[in-house]
Amino acid sequence: MSLAPFDSLNFDDRQDDPARVAENRRLALSALGFDLQQVARLNQIHSCDVVQARPGVQTGDALVSREIGQVLAIGTADCYPILFHDPEHGVIGAAHAGWRGTVGRIAALTLQAMQDLGARLETIQVAIGPGISAGQYPVGPEVAAQFLQAGFPERCIPGGTHLDLLEANLFVLQEAGIPTDHIWSAKRCSTEPDFFSYRRDAGTTGRMWAVIGL
Repeated sequence: MSLAPFDSLNFDDRQDDPARVAENRRLALSALGFDLQQVARLNQIHSCDVVQARPGVQTGDALVSREIGQVLAIGTADCYPILFHDPEHGVIGAAHAGWRGTVGRIAALTLQAMQDLGARLETIQVAIGPGISAGQYPVGPEVAAQFLQAGFPERCIPGGTHLDLLEANLFVLQEAGIPTDHIWSAKRCSTEPDFFSYRRDAGTTGRMWAVIGL
């Protein structure tokens, strides 16, 4: 319902018409069999804070839940959304992984919070949505240094000048004990025309949602 420059299915109402955004959210959630009252989402602050989800808006960058009918939503426009599901133990999670969350291993912290709710590493499945690719993500030496100092392999910092956020999050998940065959990735760059991108659009852009619900 959104108009340019937010045209398409924009889920963020900070710059767009809130009524149009609300209708976008309603359309998408109804297609999945949910409604807006069931959504738990975040005021995302590029932290490593993981919260137990409740309907409405909380502050942090990851959510976990075992509540039937609850929907976890992560908003992105270059950062990576990571969704988690333990089908055997009925636990879900969702994380917003920008560079600060990634270097702080927010994916591993989400996994730990899921285990606190009864999940098991060997039965957790992970899906990683679109995010900015290494080729489109030059970073300064201070960011590169933080990743190397935090123990990330050099392949996560191609040439020492770009950041491969997808590879870095794959490293965190595998380091935490998630089997490789339990991880799926969209392998799409958010700067492609199909998506919203904060960098490509110089800050005037919409947001995508990655959602998961039991």
